[in-house]
Amino acid sequence: MRISGLIVALLFMSFTTASDQTPTLRLALLKYAGGGDWYNDVNSLKNLAKFCNEKLRTNFDTEYATVEPGSADIFNYPIVYATGHGNMLFTDLEARNMRAYLEGGGFLILNDDFGLDPFVRPAMKKVFPELDFVELPFSHPIYHQQFNFNNGLPKIHEHDSKPPQGFGLIYQGRLVCYYDFETDLGDGWDDVHNDPIELRTKALQMGANIVQYVFGQ
Repeated sequence: MRISGLIVALLFMSFTTASDQTPTLRLALLKYAGGGDWYNDVNSLKNLAKFCNEKLRTNFDTEYATVEPGSADIFNYPIVYATGHGNMLFTDLEARNMRAYLEGGGFLILNDDFGLDPFVRPAMKKVFPELDFVELPFSHPIYHQQFNFNNGLPKIHEHDSKPPQGFGLIYQGRLVCYYDFETDLGDGWDDVHNDPIELRTKALQMGANIVQYVFGQ
């Protein structure tokens, strides 16, 4: 299934020069199986959409959708976000559907909310058996959109006190999935820990960079 033309058309519709237009697009939260808390960070996408509308002139609905990996509904959303601390499982059908979505122009943001890493890697390996996550260099365009992050991902939460890393899955030369590890952008967007405004702003700026990069690919 090829949906790249549809996705590209929808992406361009998300930009507007009039602030009073009806929202054209929604971001989507992935409801996956396996027992992981996919529903975590309830305000993350709302806050990210609002920030992008203000800073990038996008026209997102601030109310996000919830989609399952095996649903045809996923093709209505150019960007899908997945987060959590625990297990993530895809059935064969879900893996095929996710692959069709990503091959066709969709984009997946994966957020390690601490503890997701051992589960998200095999889950995505089921989607793209031939691909491995690669760490994106600091020079990658995703770090140099509206906002510049010359040292890569900002560190939002300490977790294991390891440096933040940004990984990607690259299919036929196109980044189809971005995975933030050891930083937790989603918590920064949601502000569940009452982060200082400087940290929240950095998290939202990096999120806006990801969104802008997806639009420009």
